[in-house]
Amino acid sequence: MKTKRIIYLEKILRFMASALLRRHKPRIVGITGSVGKSSAKEAIHLVLQKEFDVRKSEENYNNEIGTPLTIIGAKMGGRNPFKWGFVFFKWLWSLILPIGYPRVLVLEMAIDRPGDMKYLMDFISPEVGVLTNISSSHLEFFKSIKQIAGEKSILVKSLQKDGLAVLNVDNPFIREEMEKIKASTVTFGFAETAQIRATDARFNYDDKNIFKGLSFKLNLKNKIIPLRLPNIVAKHQLYSALSAVAVAEHFNINLIEALKSLENFKAPYGRMNLIDGVGESLIIDDSYNSSPASSLAALNTMEQIEAQRKIVIFGDMLELGEDSESGHLEVIKAVLEGKFDKLIIIGRRMRQAAKTLLGENNDIRSILFFDNPTETGKVLKTVLRKGDLILVKGSQSMRMEKVIEEIIADPEKIPELLCRQSKAWKNKEFKEV
Repeated sequence: MKTKRIIYLEKILRFMASALLRRHKPRIVGITGSVGKSSAKEAIHLVLQKEFDVRKSEENYNNEIGTPLTIIGAKMGGRNPFKWGFVFFKWLWSLILPIGYPRVLVLEMAIDRPGDMKYLMDFISPEVGVLTNISSSHLEFFKSIKQIAGEKSILVKSLQKDGLAVLNVDNPFIREEMEKIKASTVTFGFAETAQIRATDARFNYDDKNIFKGLSFKLNLKNKIIPLRLPNIVAKHQLYSALSAVAVAEHFNINLIEALKSLENFKAPYGRMNLIDGVGESLIIDDSYNSSPASSLAALNTMEQIEAQRKIVIFGDMLELGEDSESGHLEVIKAVLEGKFDKLIIIGRRMRQAAKTLLGENNDIRSILFFDNPTETGKVLKTVLRKGDLILVKGSQSMRMEKVIEEIIADPEKIPELLCRQSKAWKNKEFKEV
């Protein structure tokens, strides 16, 4: 339940953001989805920034407070009145000056409960809407995935006829919503029906058999263009690159230039990033958040990468509502049936799911249970060896980045490589939810 203070703050920020949008009339790209929003935002920003002055949502500024602050170009003031005073003066300055405001806004838009997207669409009018994926994330306040699809698709349904909806055609829930969209549409994905399609995706290795990203063929308008993304780990991350191509086309950006920009594409912190671990091990850092769909996708990626040993570290998945038990069972079952050497579990939900399924036949040789991420990392550090591949994943509140802090090869790089490194996060102690 929101406090009166939060509701009042949201109304003020909405007024301020609305005034700026009316004053400067920027072109807006709105992005939503159960997973893949932040990665798509980064890819789209990458292809637009050479041609336009672009501002993107930073960190988790993607809700009723964060989105207006992005439009204003300011940071959260917290409980500091002076910081909020700075927000006001920055807004006033941007409102008065006719120059200096970004030409394009790339806004990530998240929802937690029914009505959230409508709230944003009541004062934001995107020119382009990107729908990345619909799955069981954030089911806590929704009755079904279909209801989530209905709420998230308000973004693309709100577009004007001269707007563009960029849609992941591989997702069945998105396909169901397509006929309700009045704007032009362009689809992306791996399916043959996709207008912007990825084929022949494969993993790359150097002469020492060290993993070096992905390559694939981009199929667009009867053209087939090879593309290599050295910083991308998972095939499902190609969706972000495909959506960026669609947006680049809409903004009349030269395709070759857009693809050159995408060669530098790297997912945001904690989203399937490769990090060197102790003992010449390799970490797949997917610690930012978790859901059944993203966990299964991460496991699928890990199975396809060559490694001496494969170690899975899973923390609880939160905000799943009534699907919590079945979601955890589904993920643990996938681990037990996969080709993994060790499973390490943090959290009571994952622990219960594992104990329920431990009687089933599986190839896993060791399952370990821990109560907190820091302890997990300290123990793991003593047993890692050359060639190990470690997947670290869990919901935000599980603080899975603390596992990586203990096993990263170069601790000095923690602030620049890991998520949740702000002072506010560092001051929060881990408490099992």
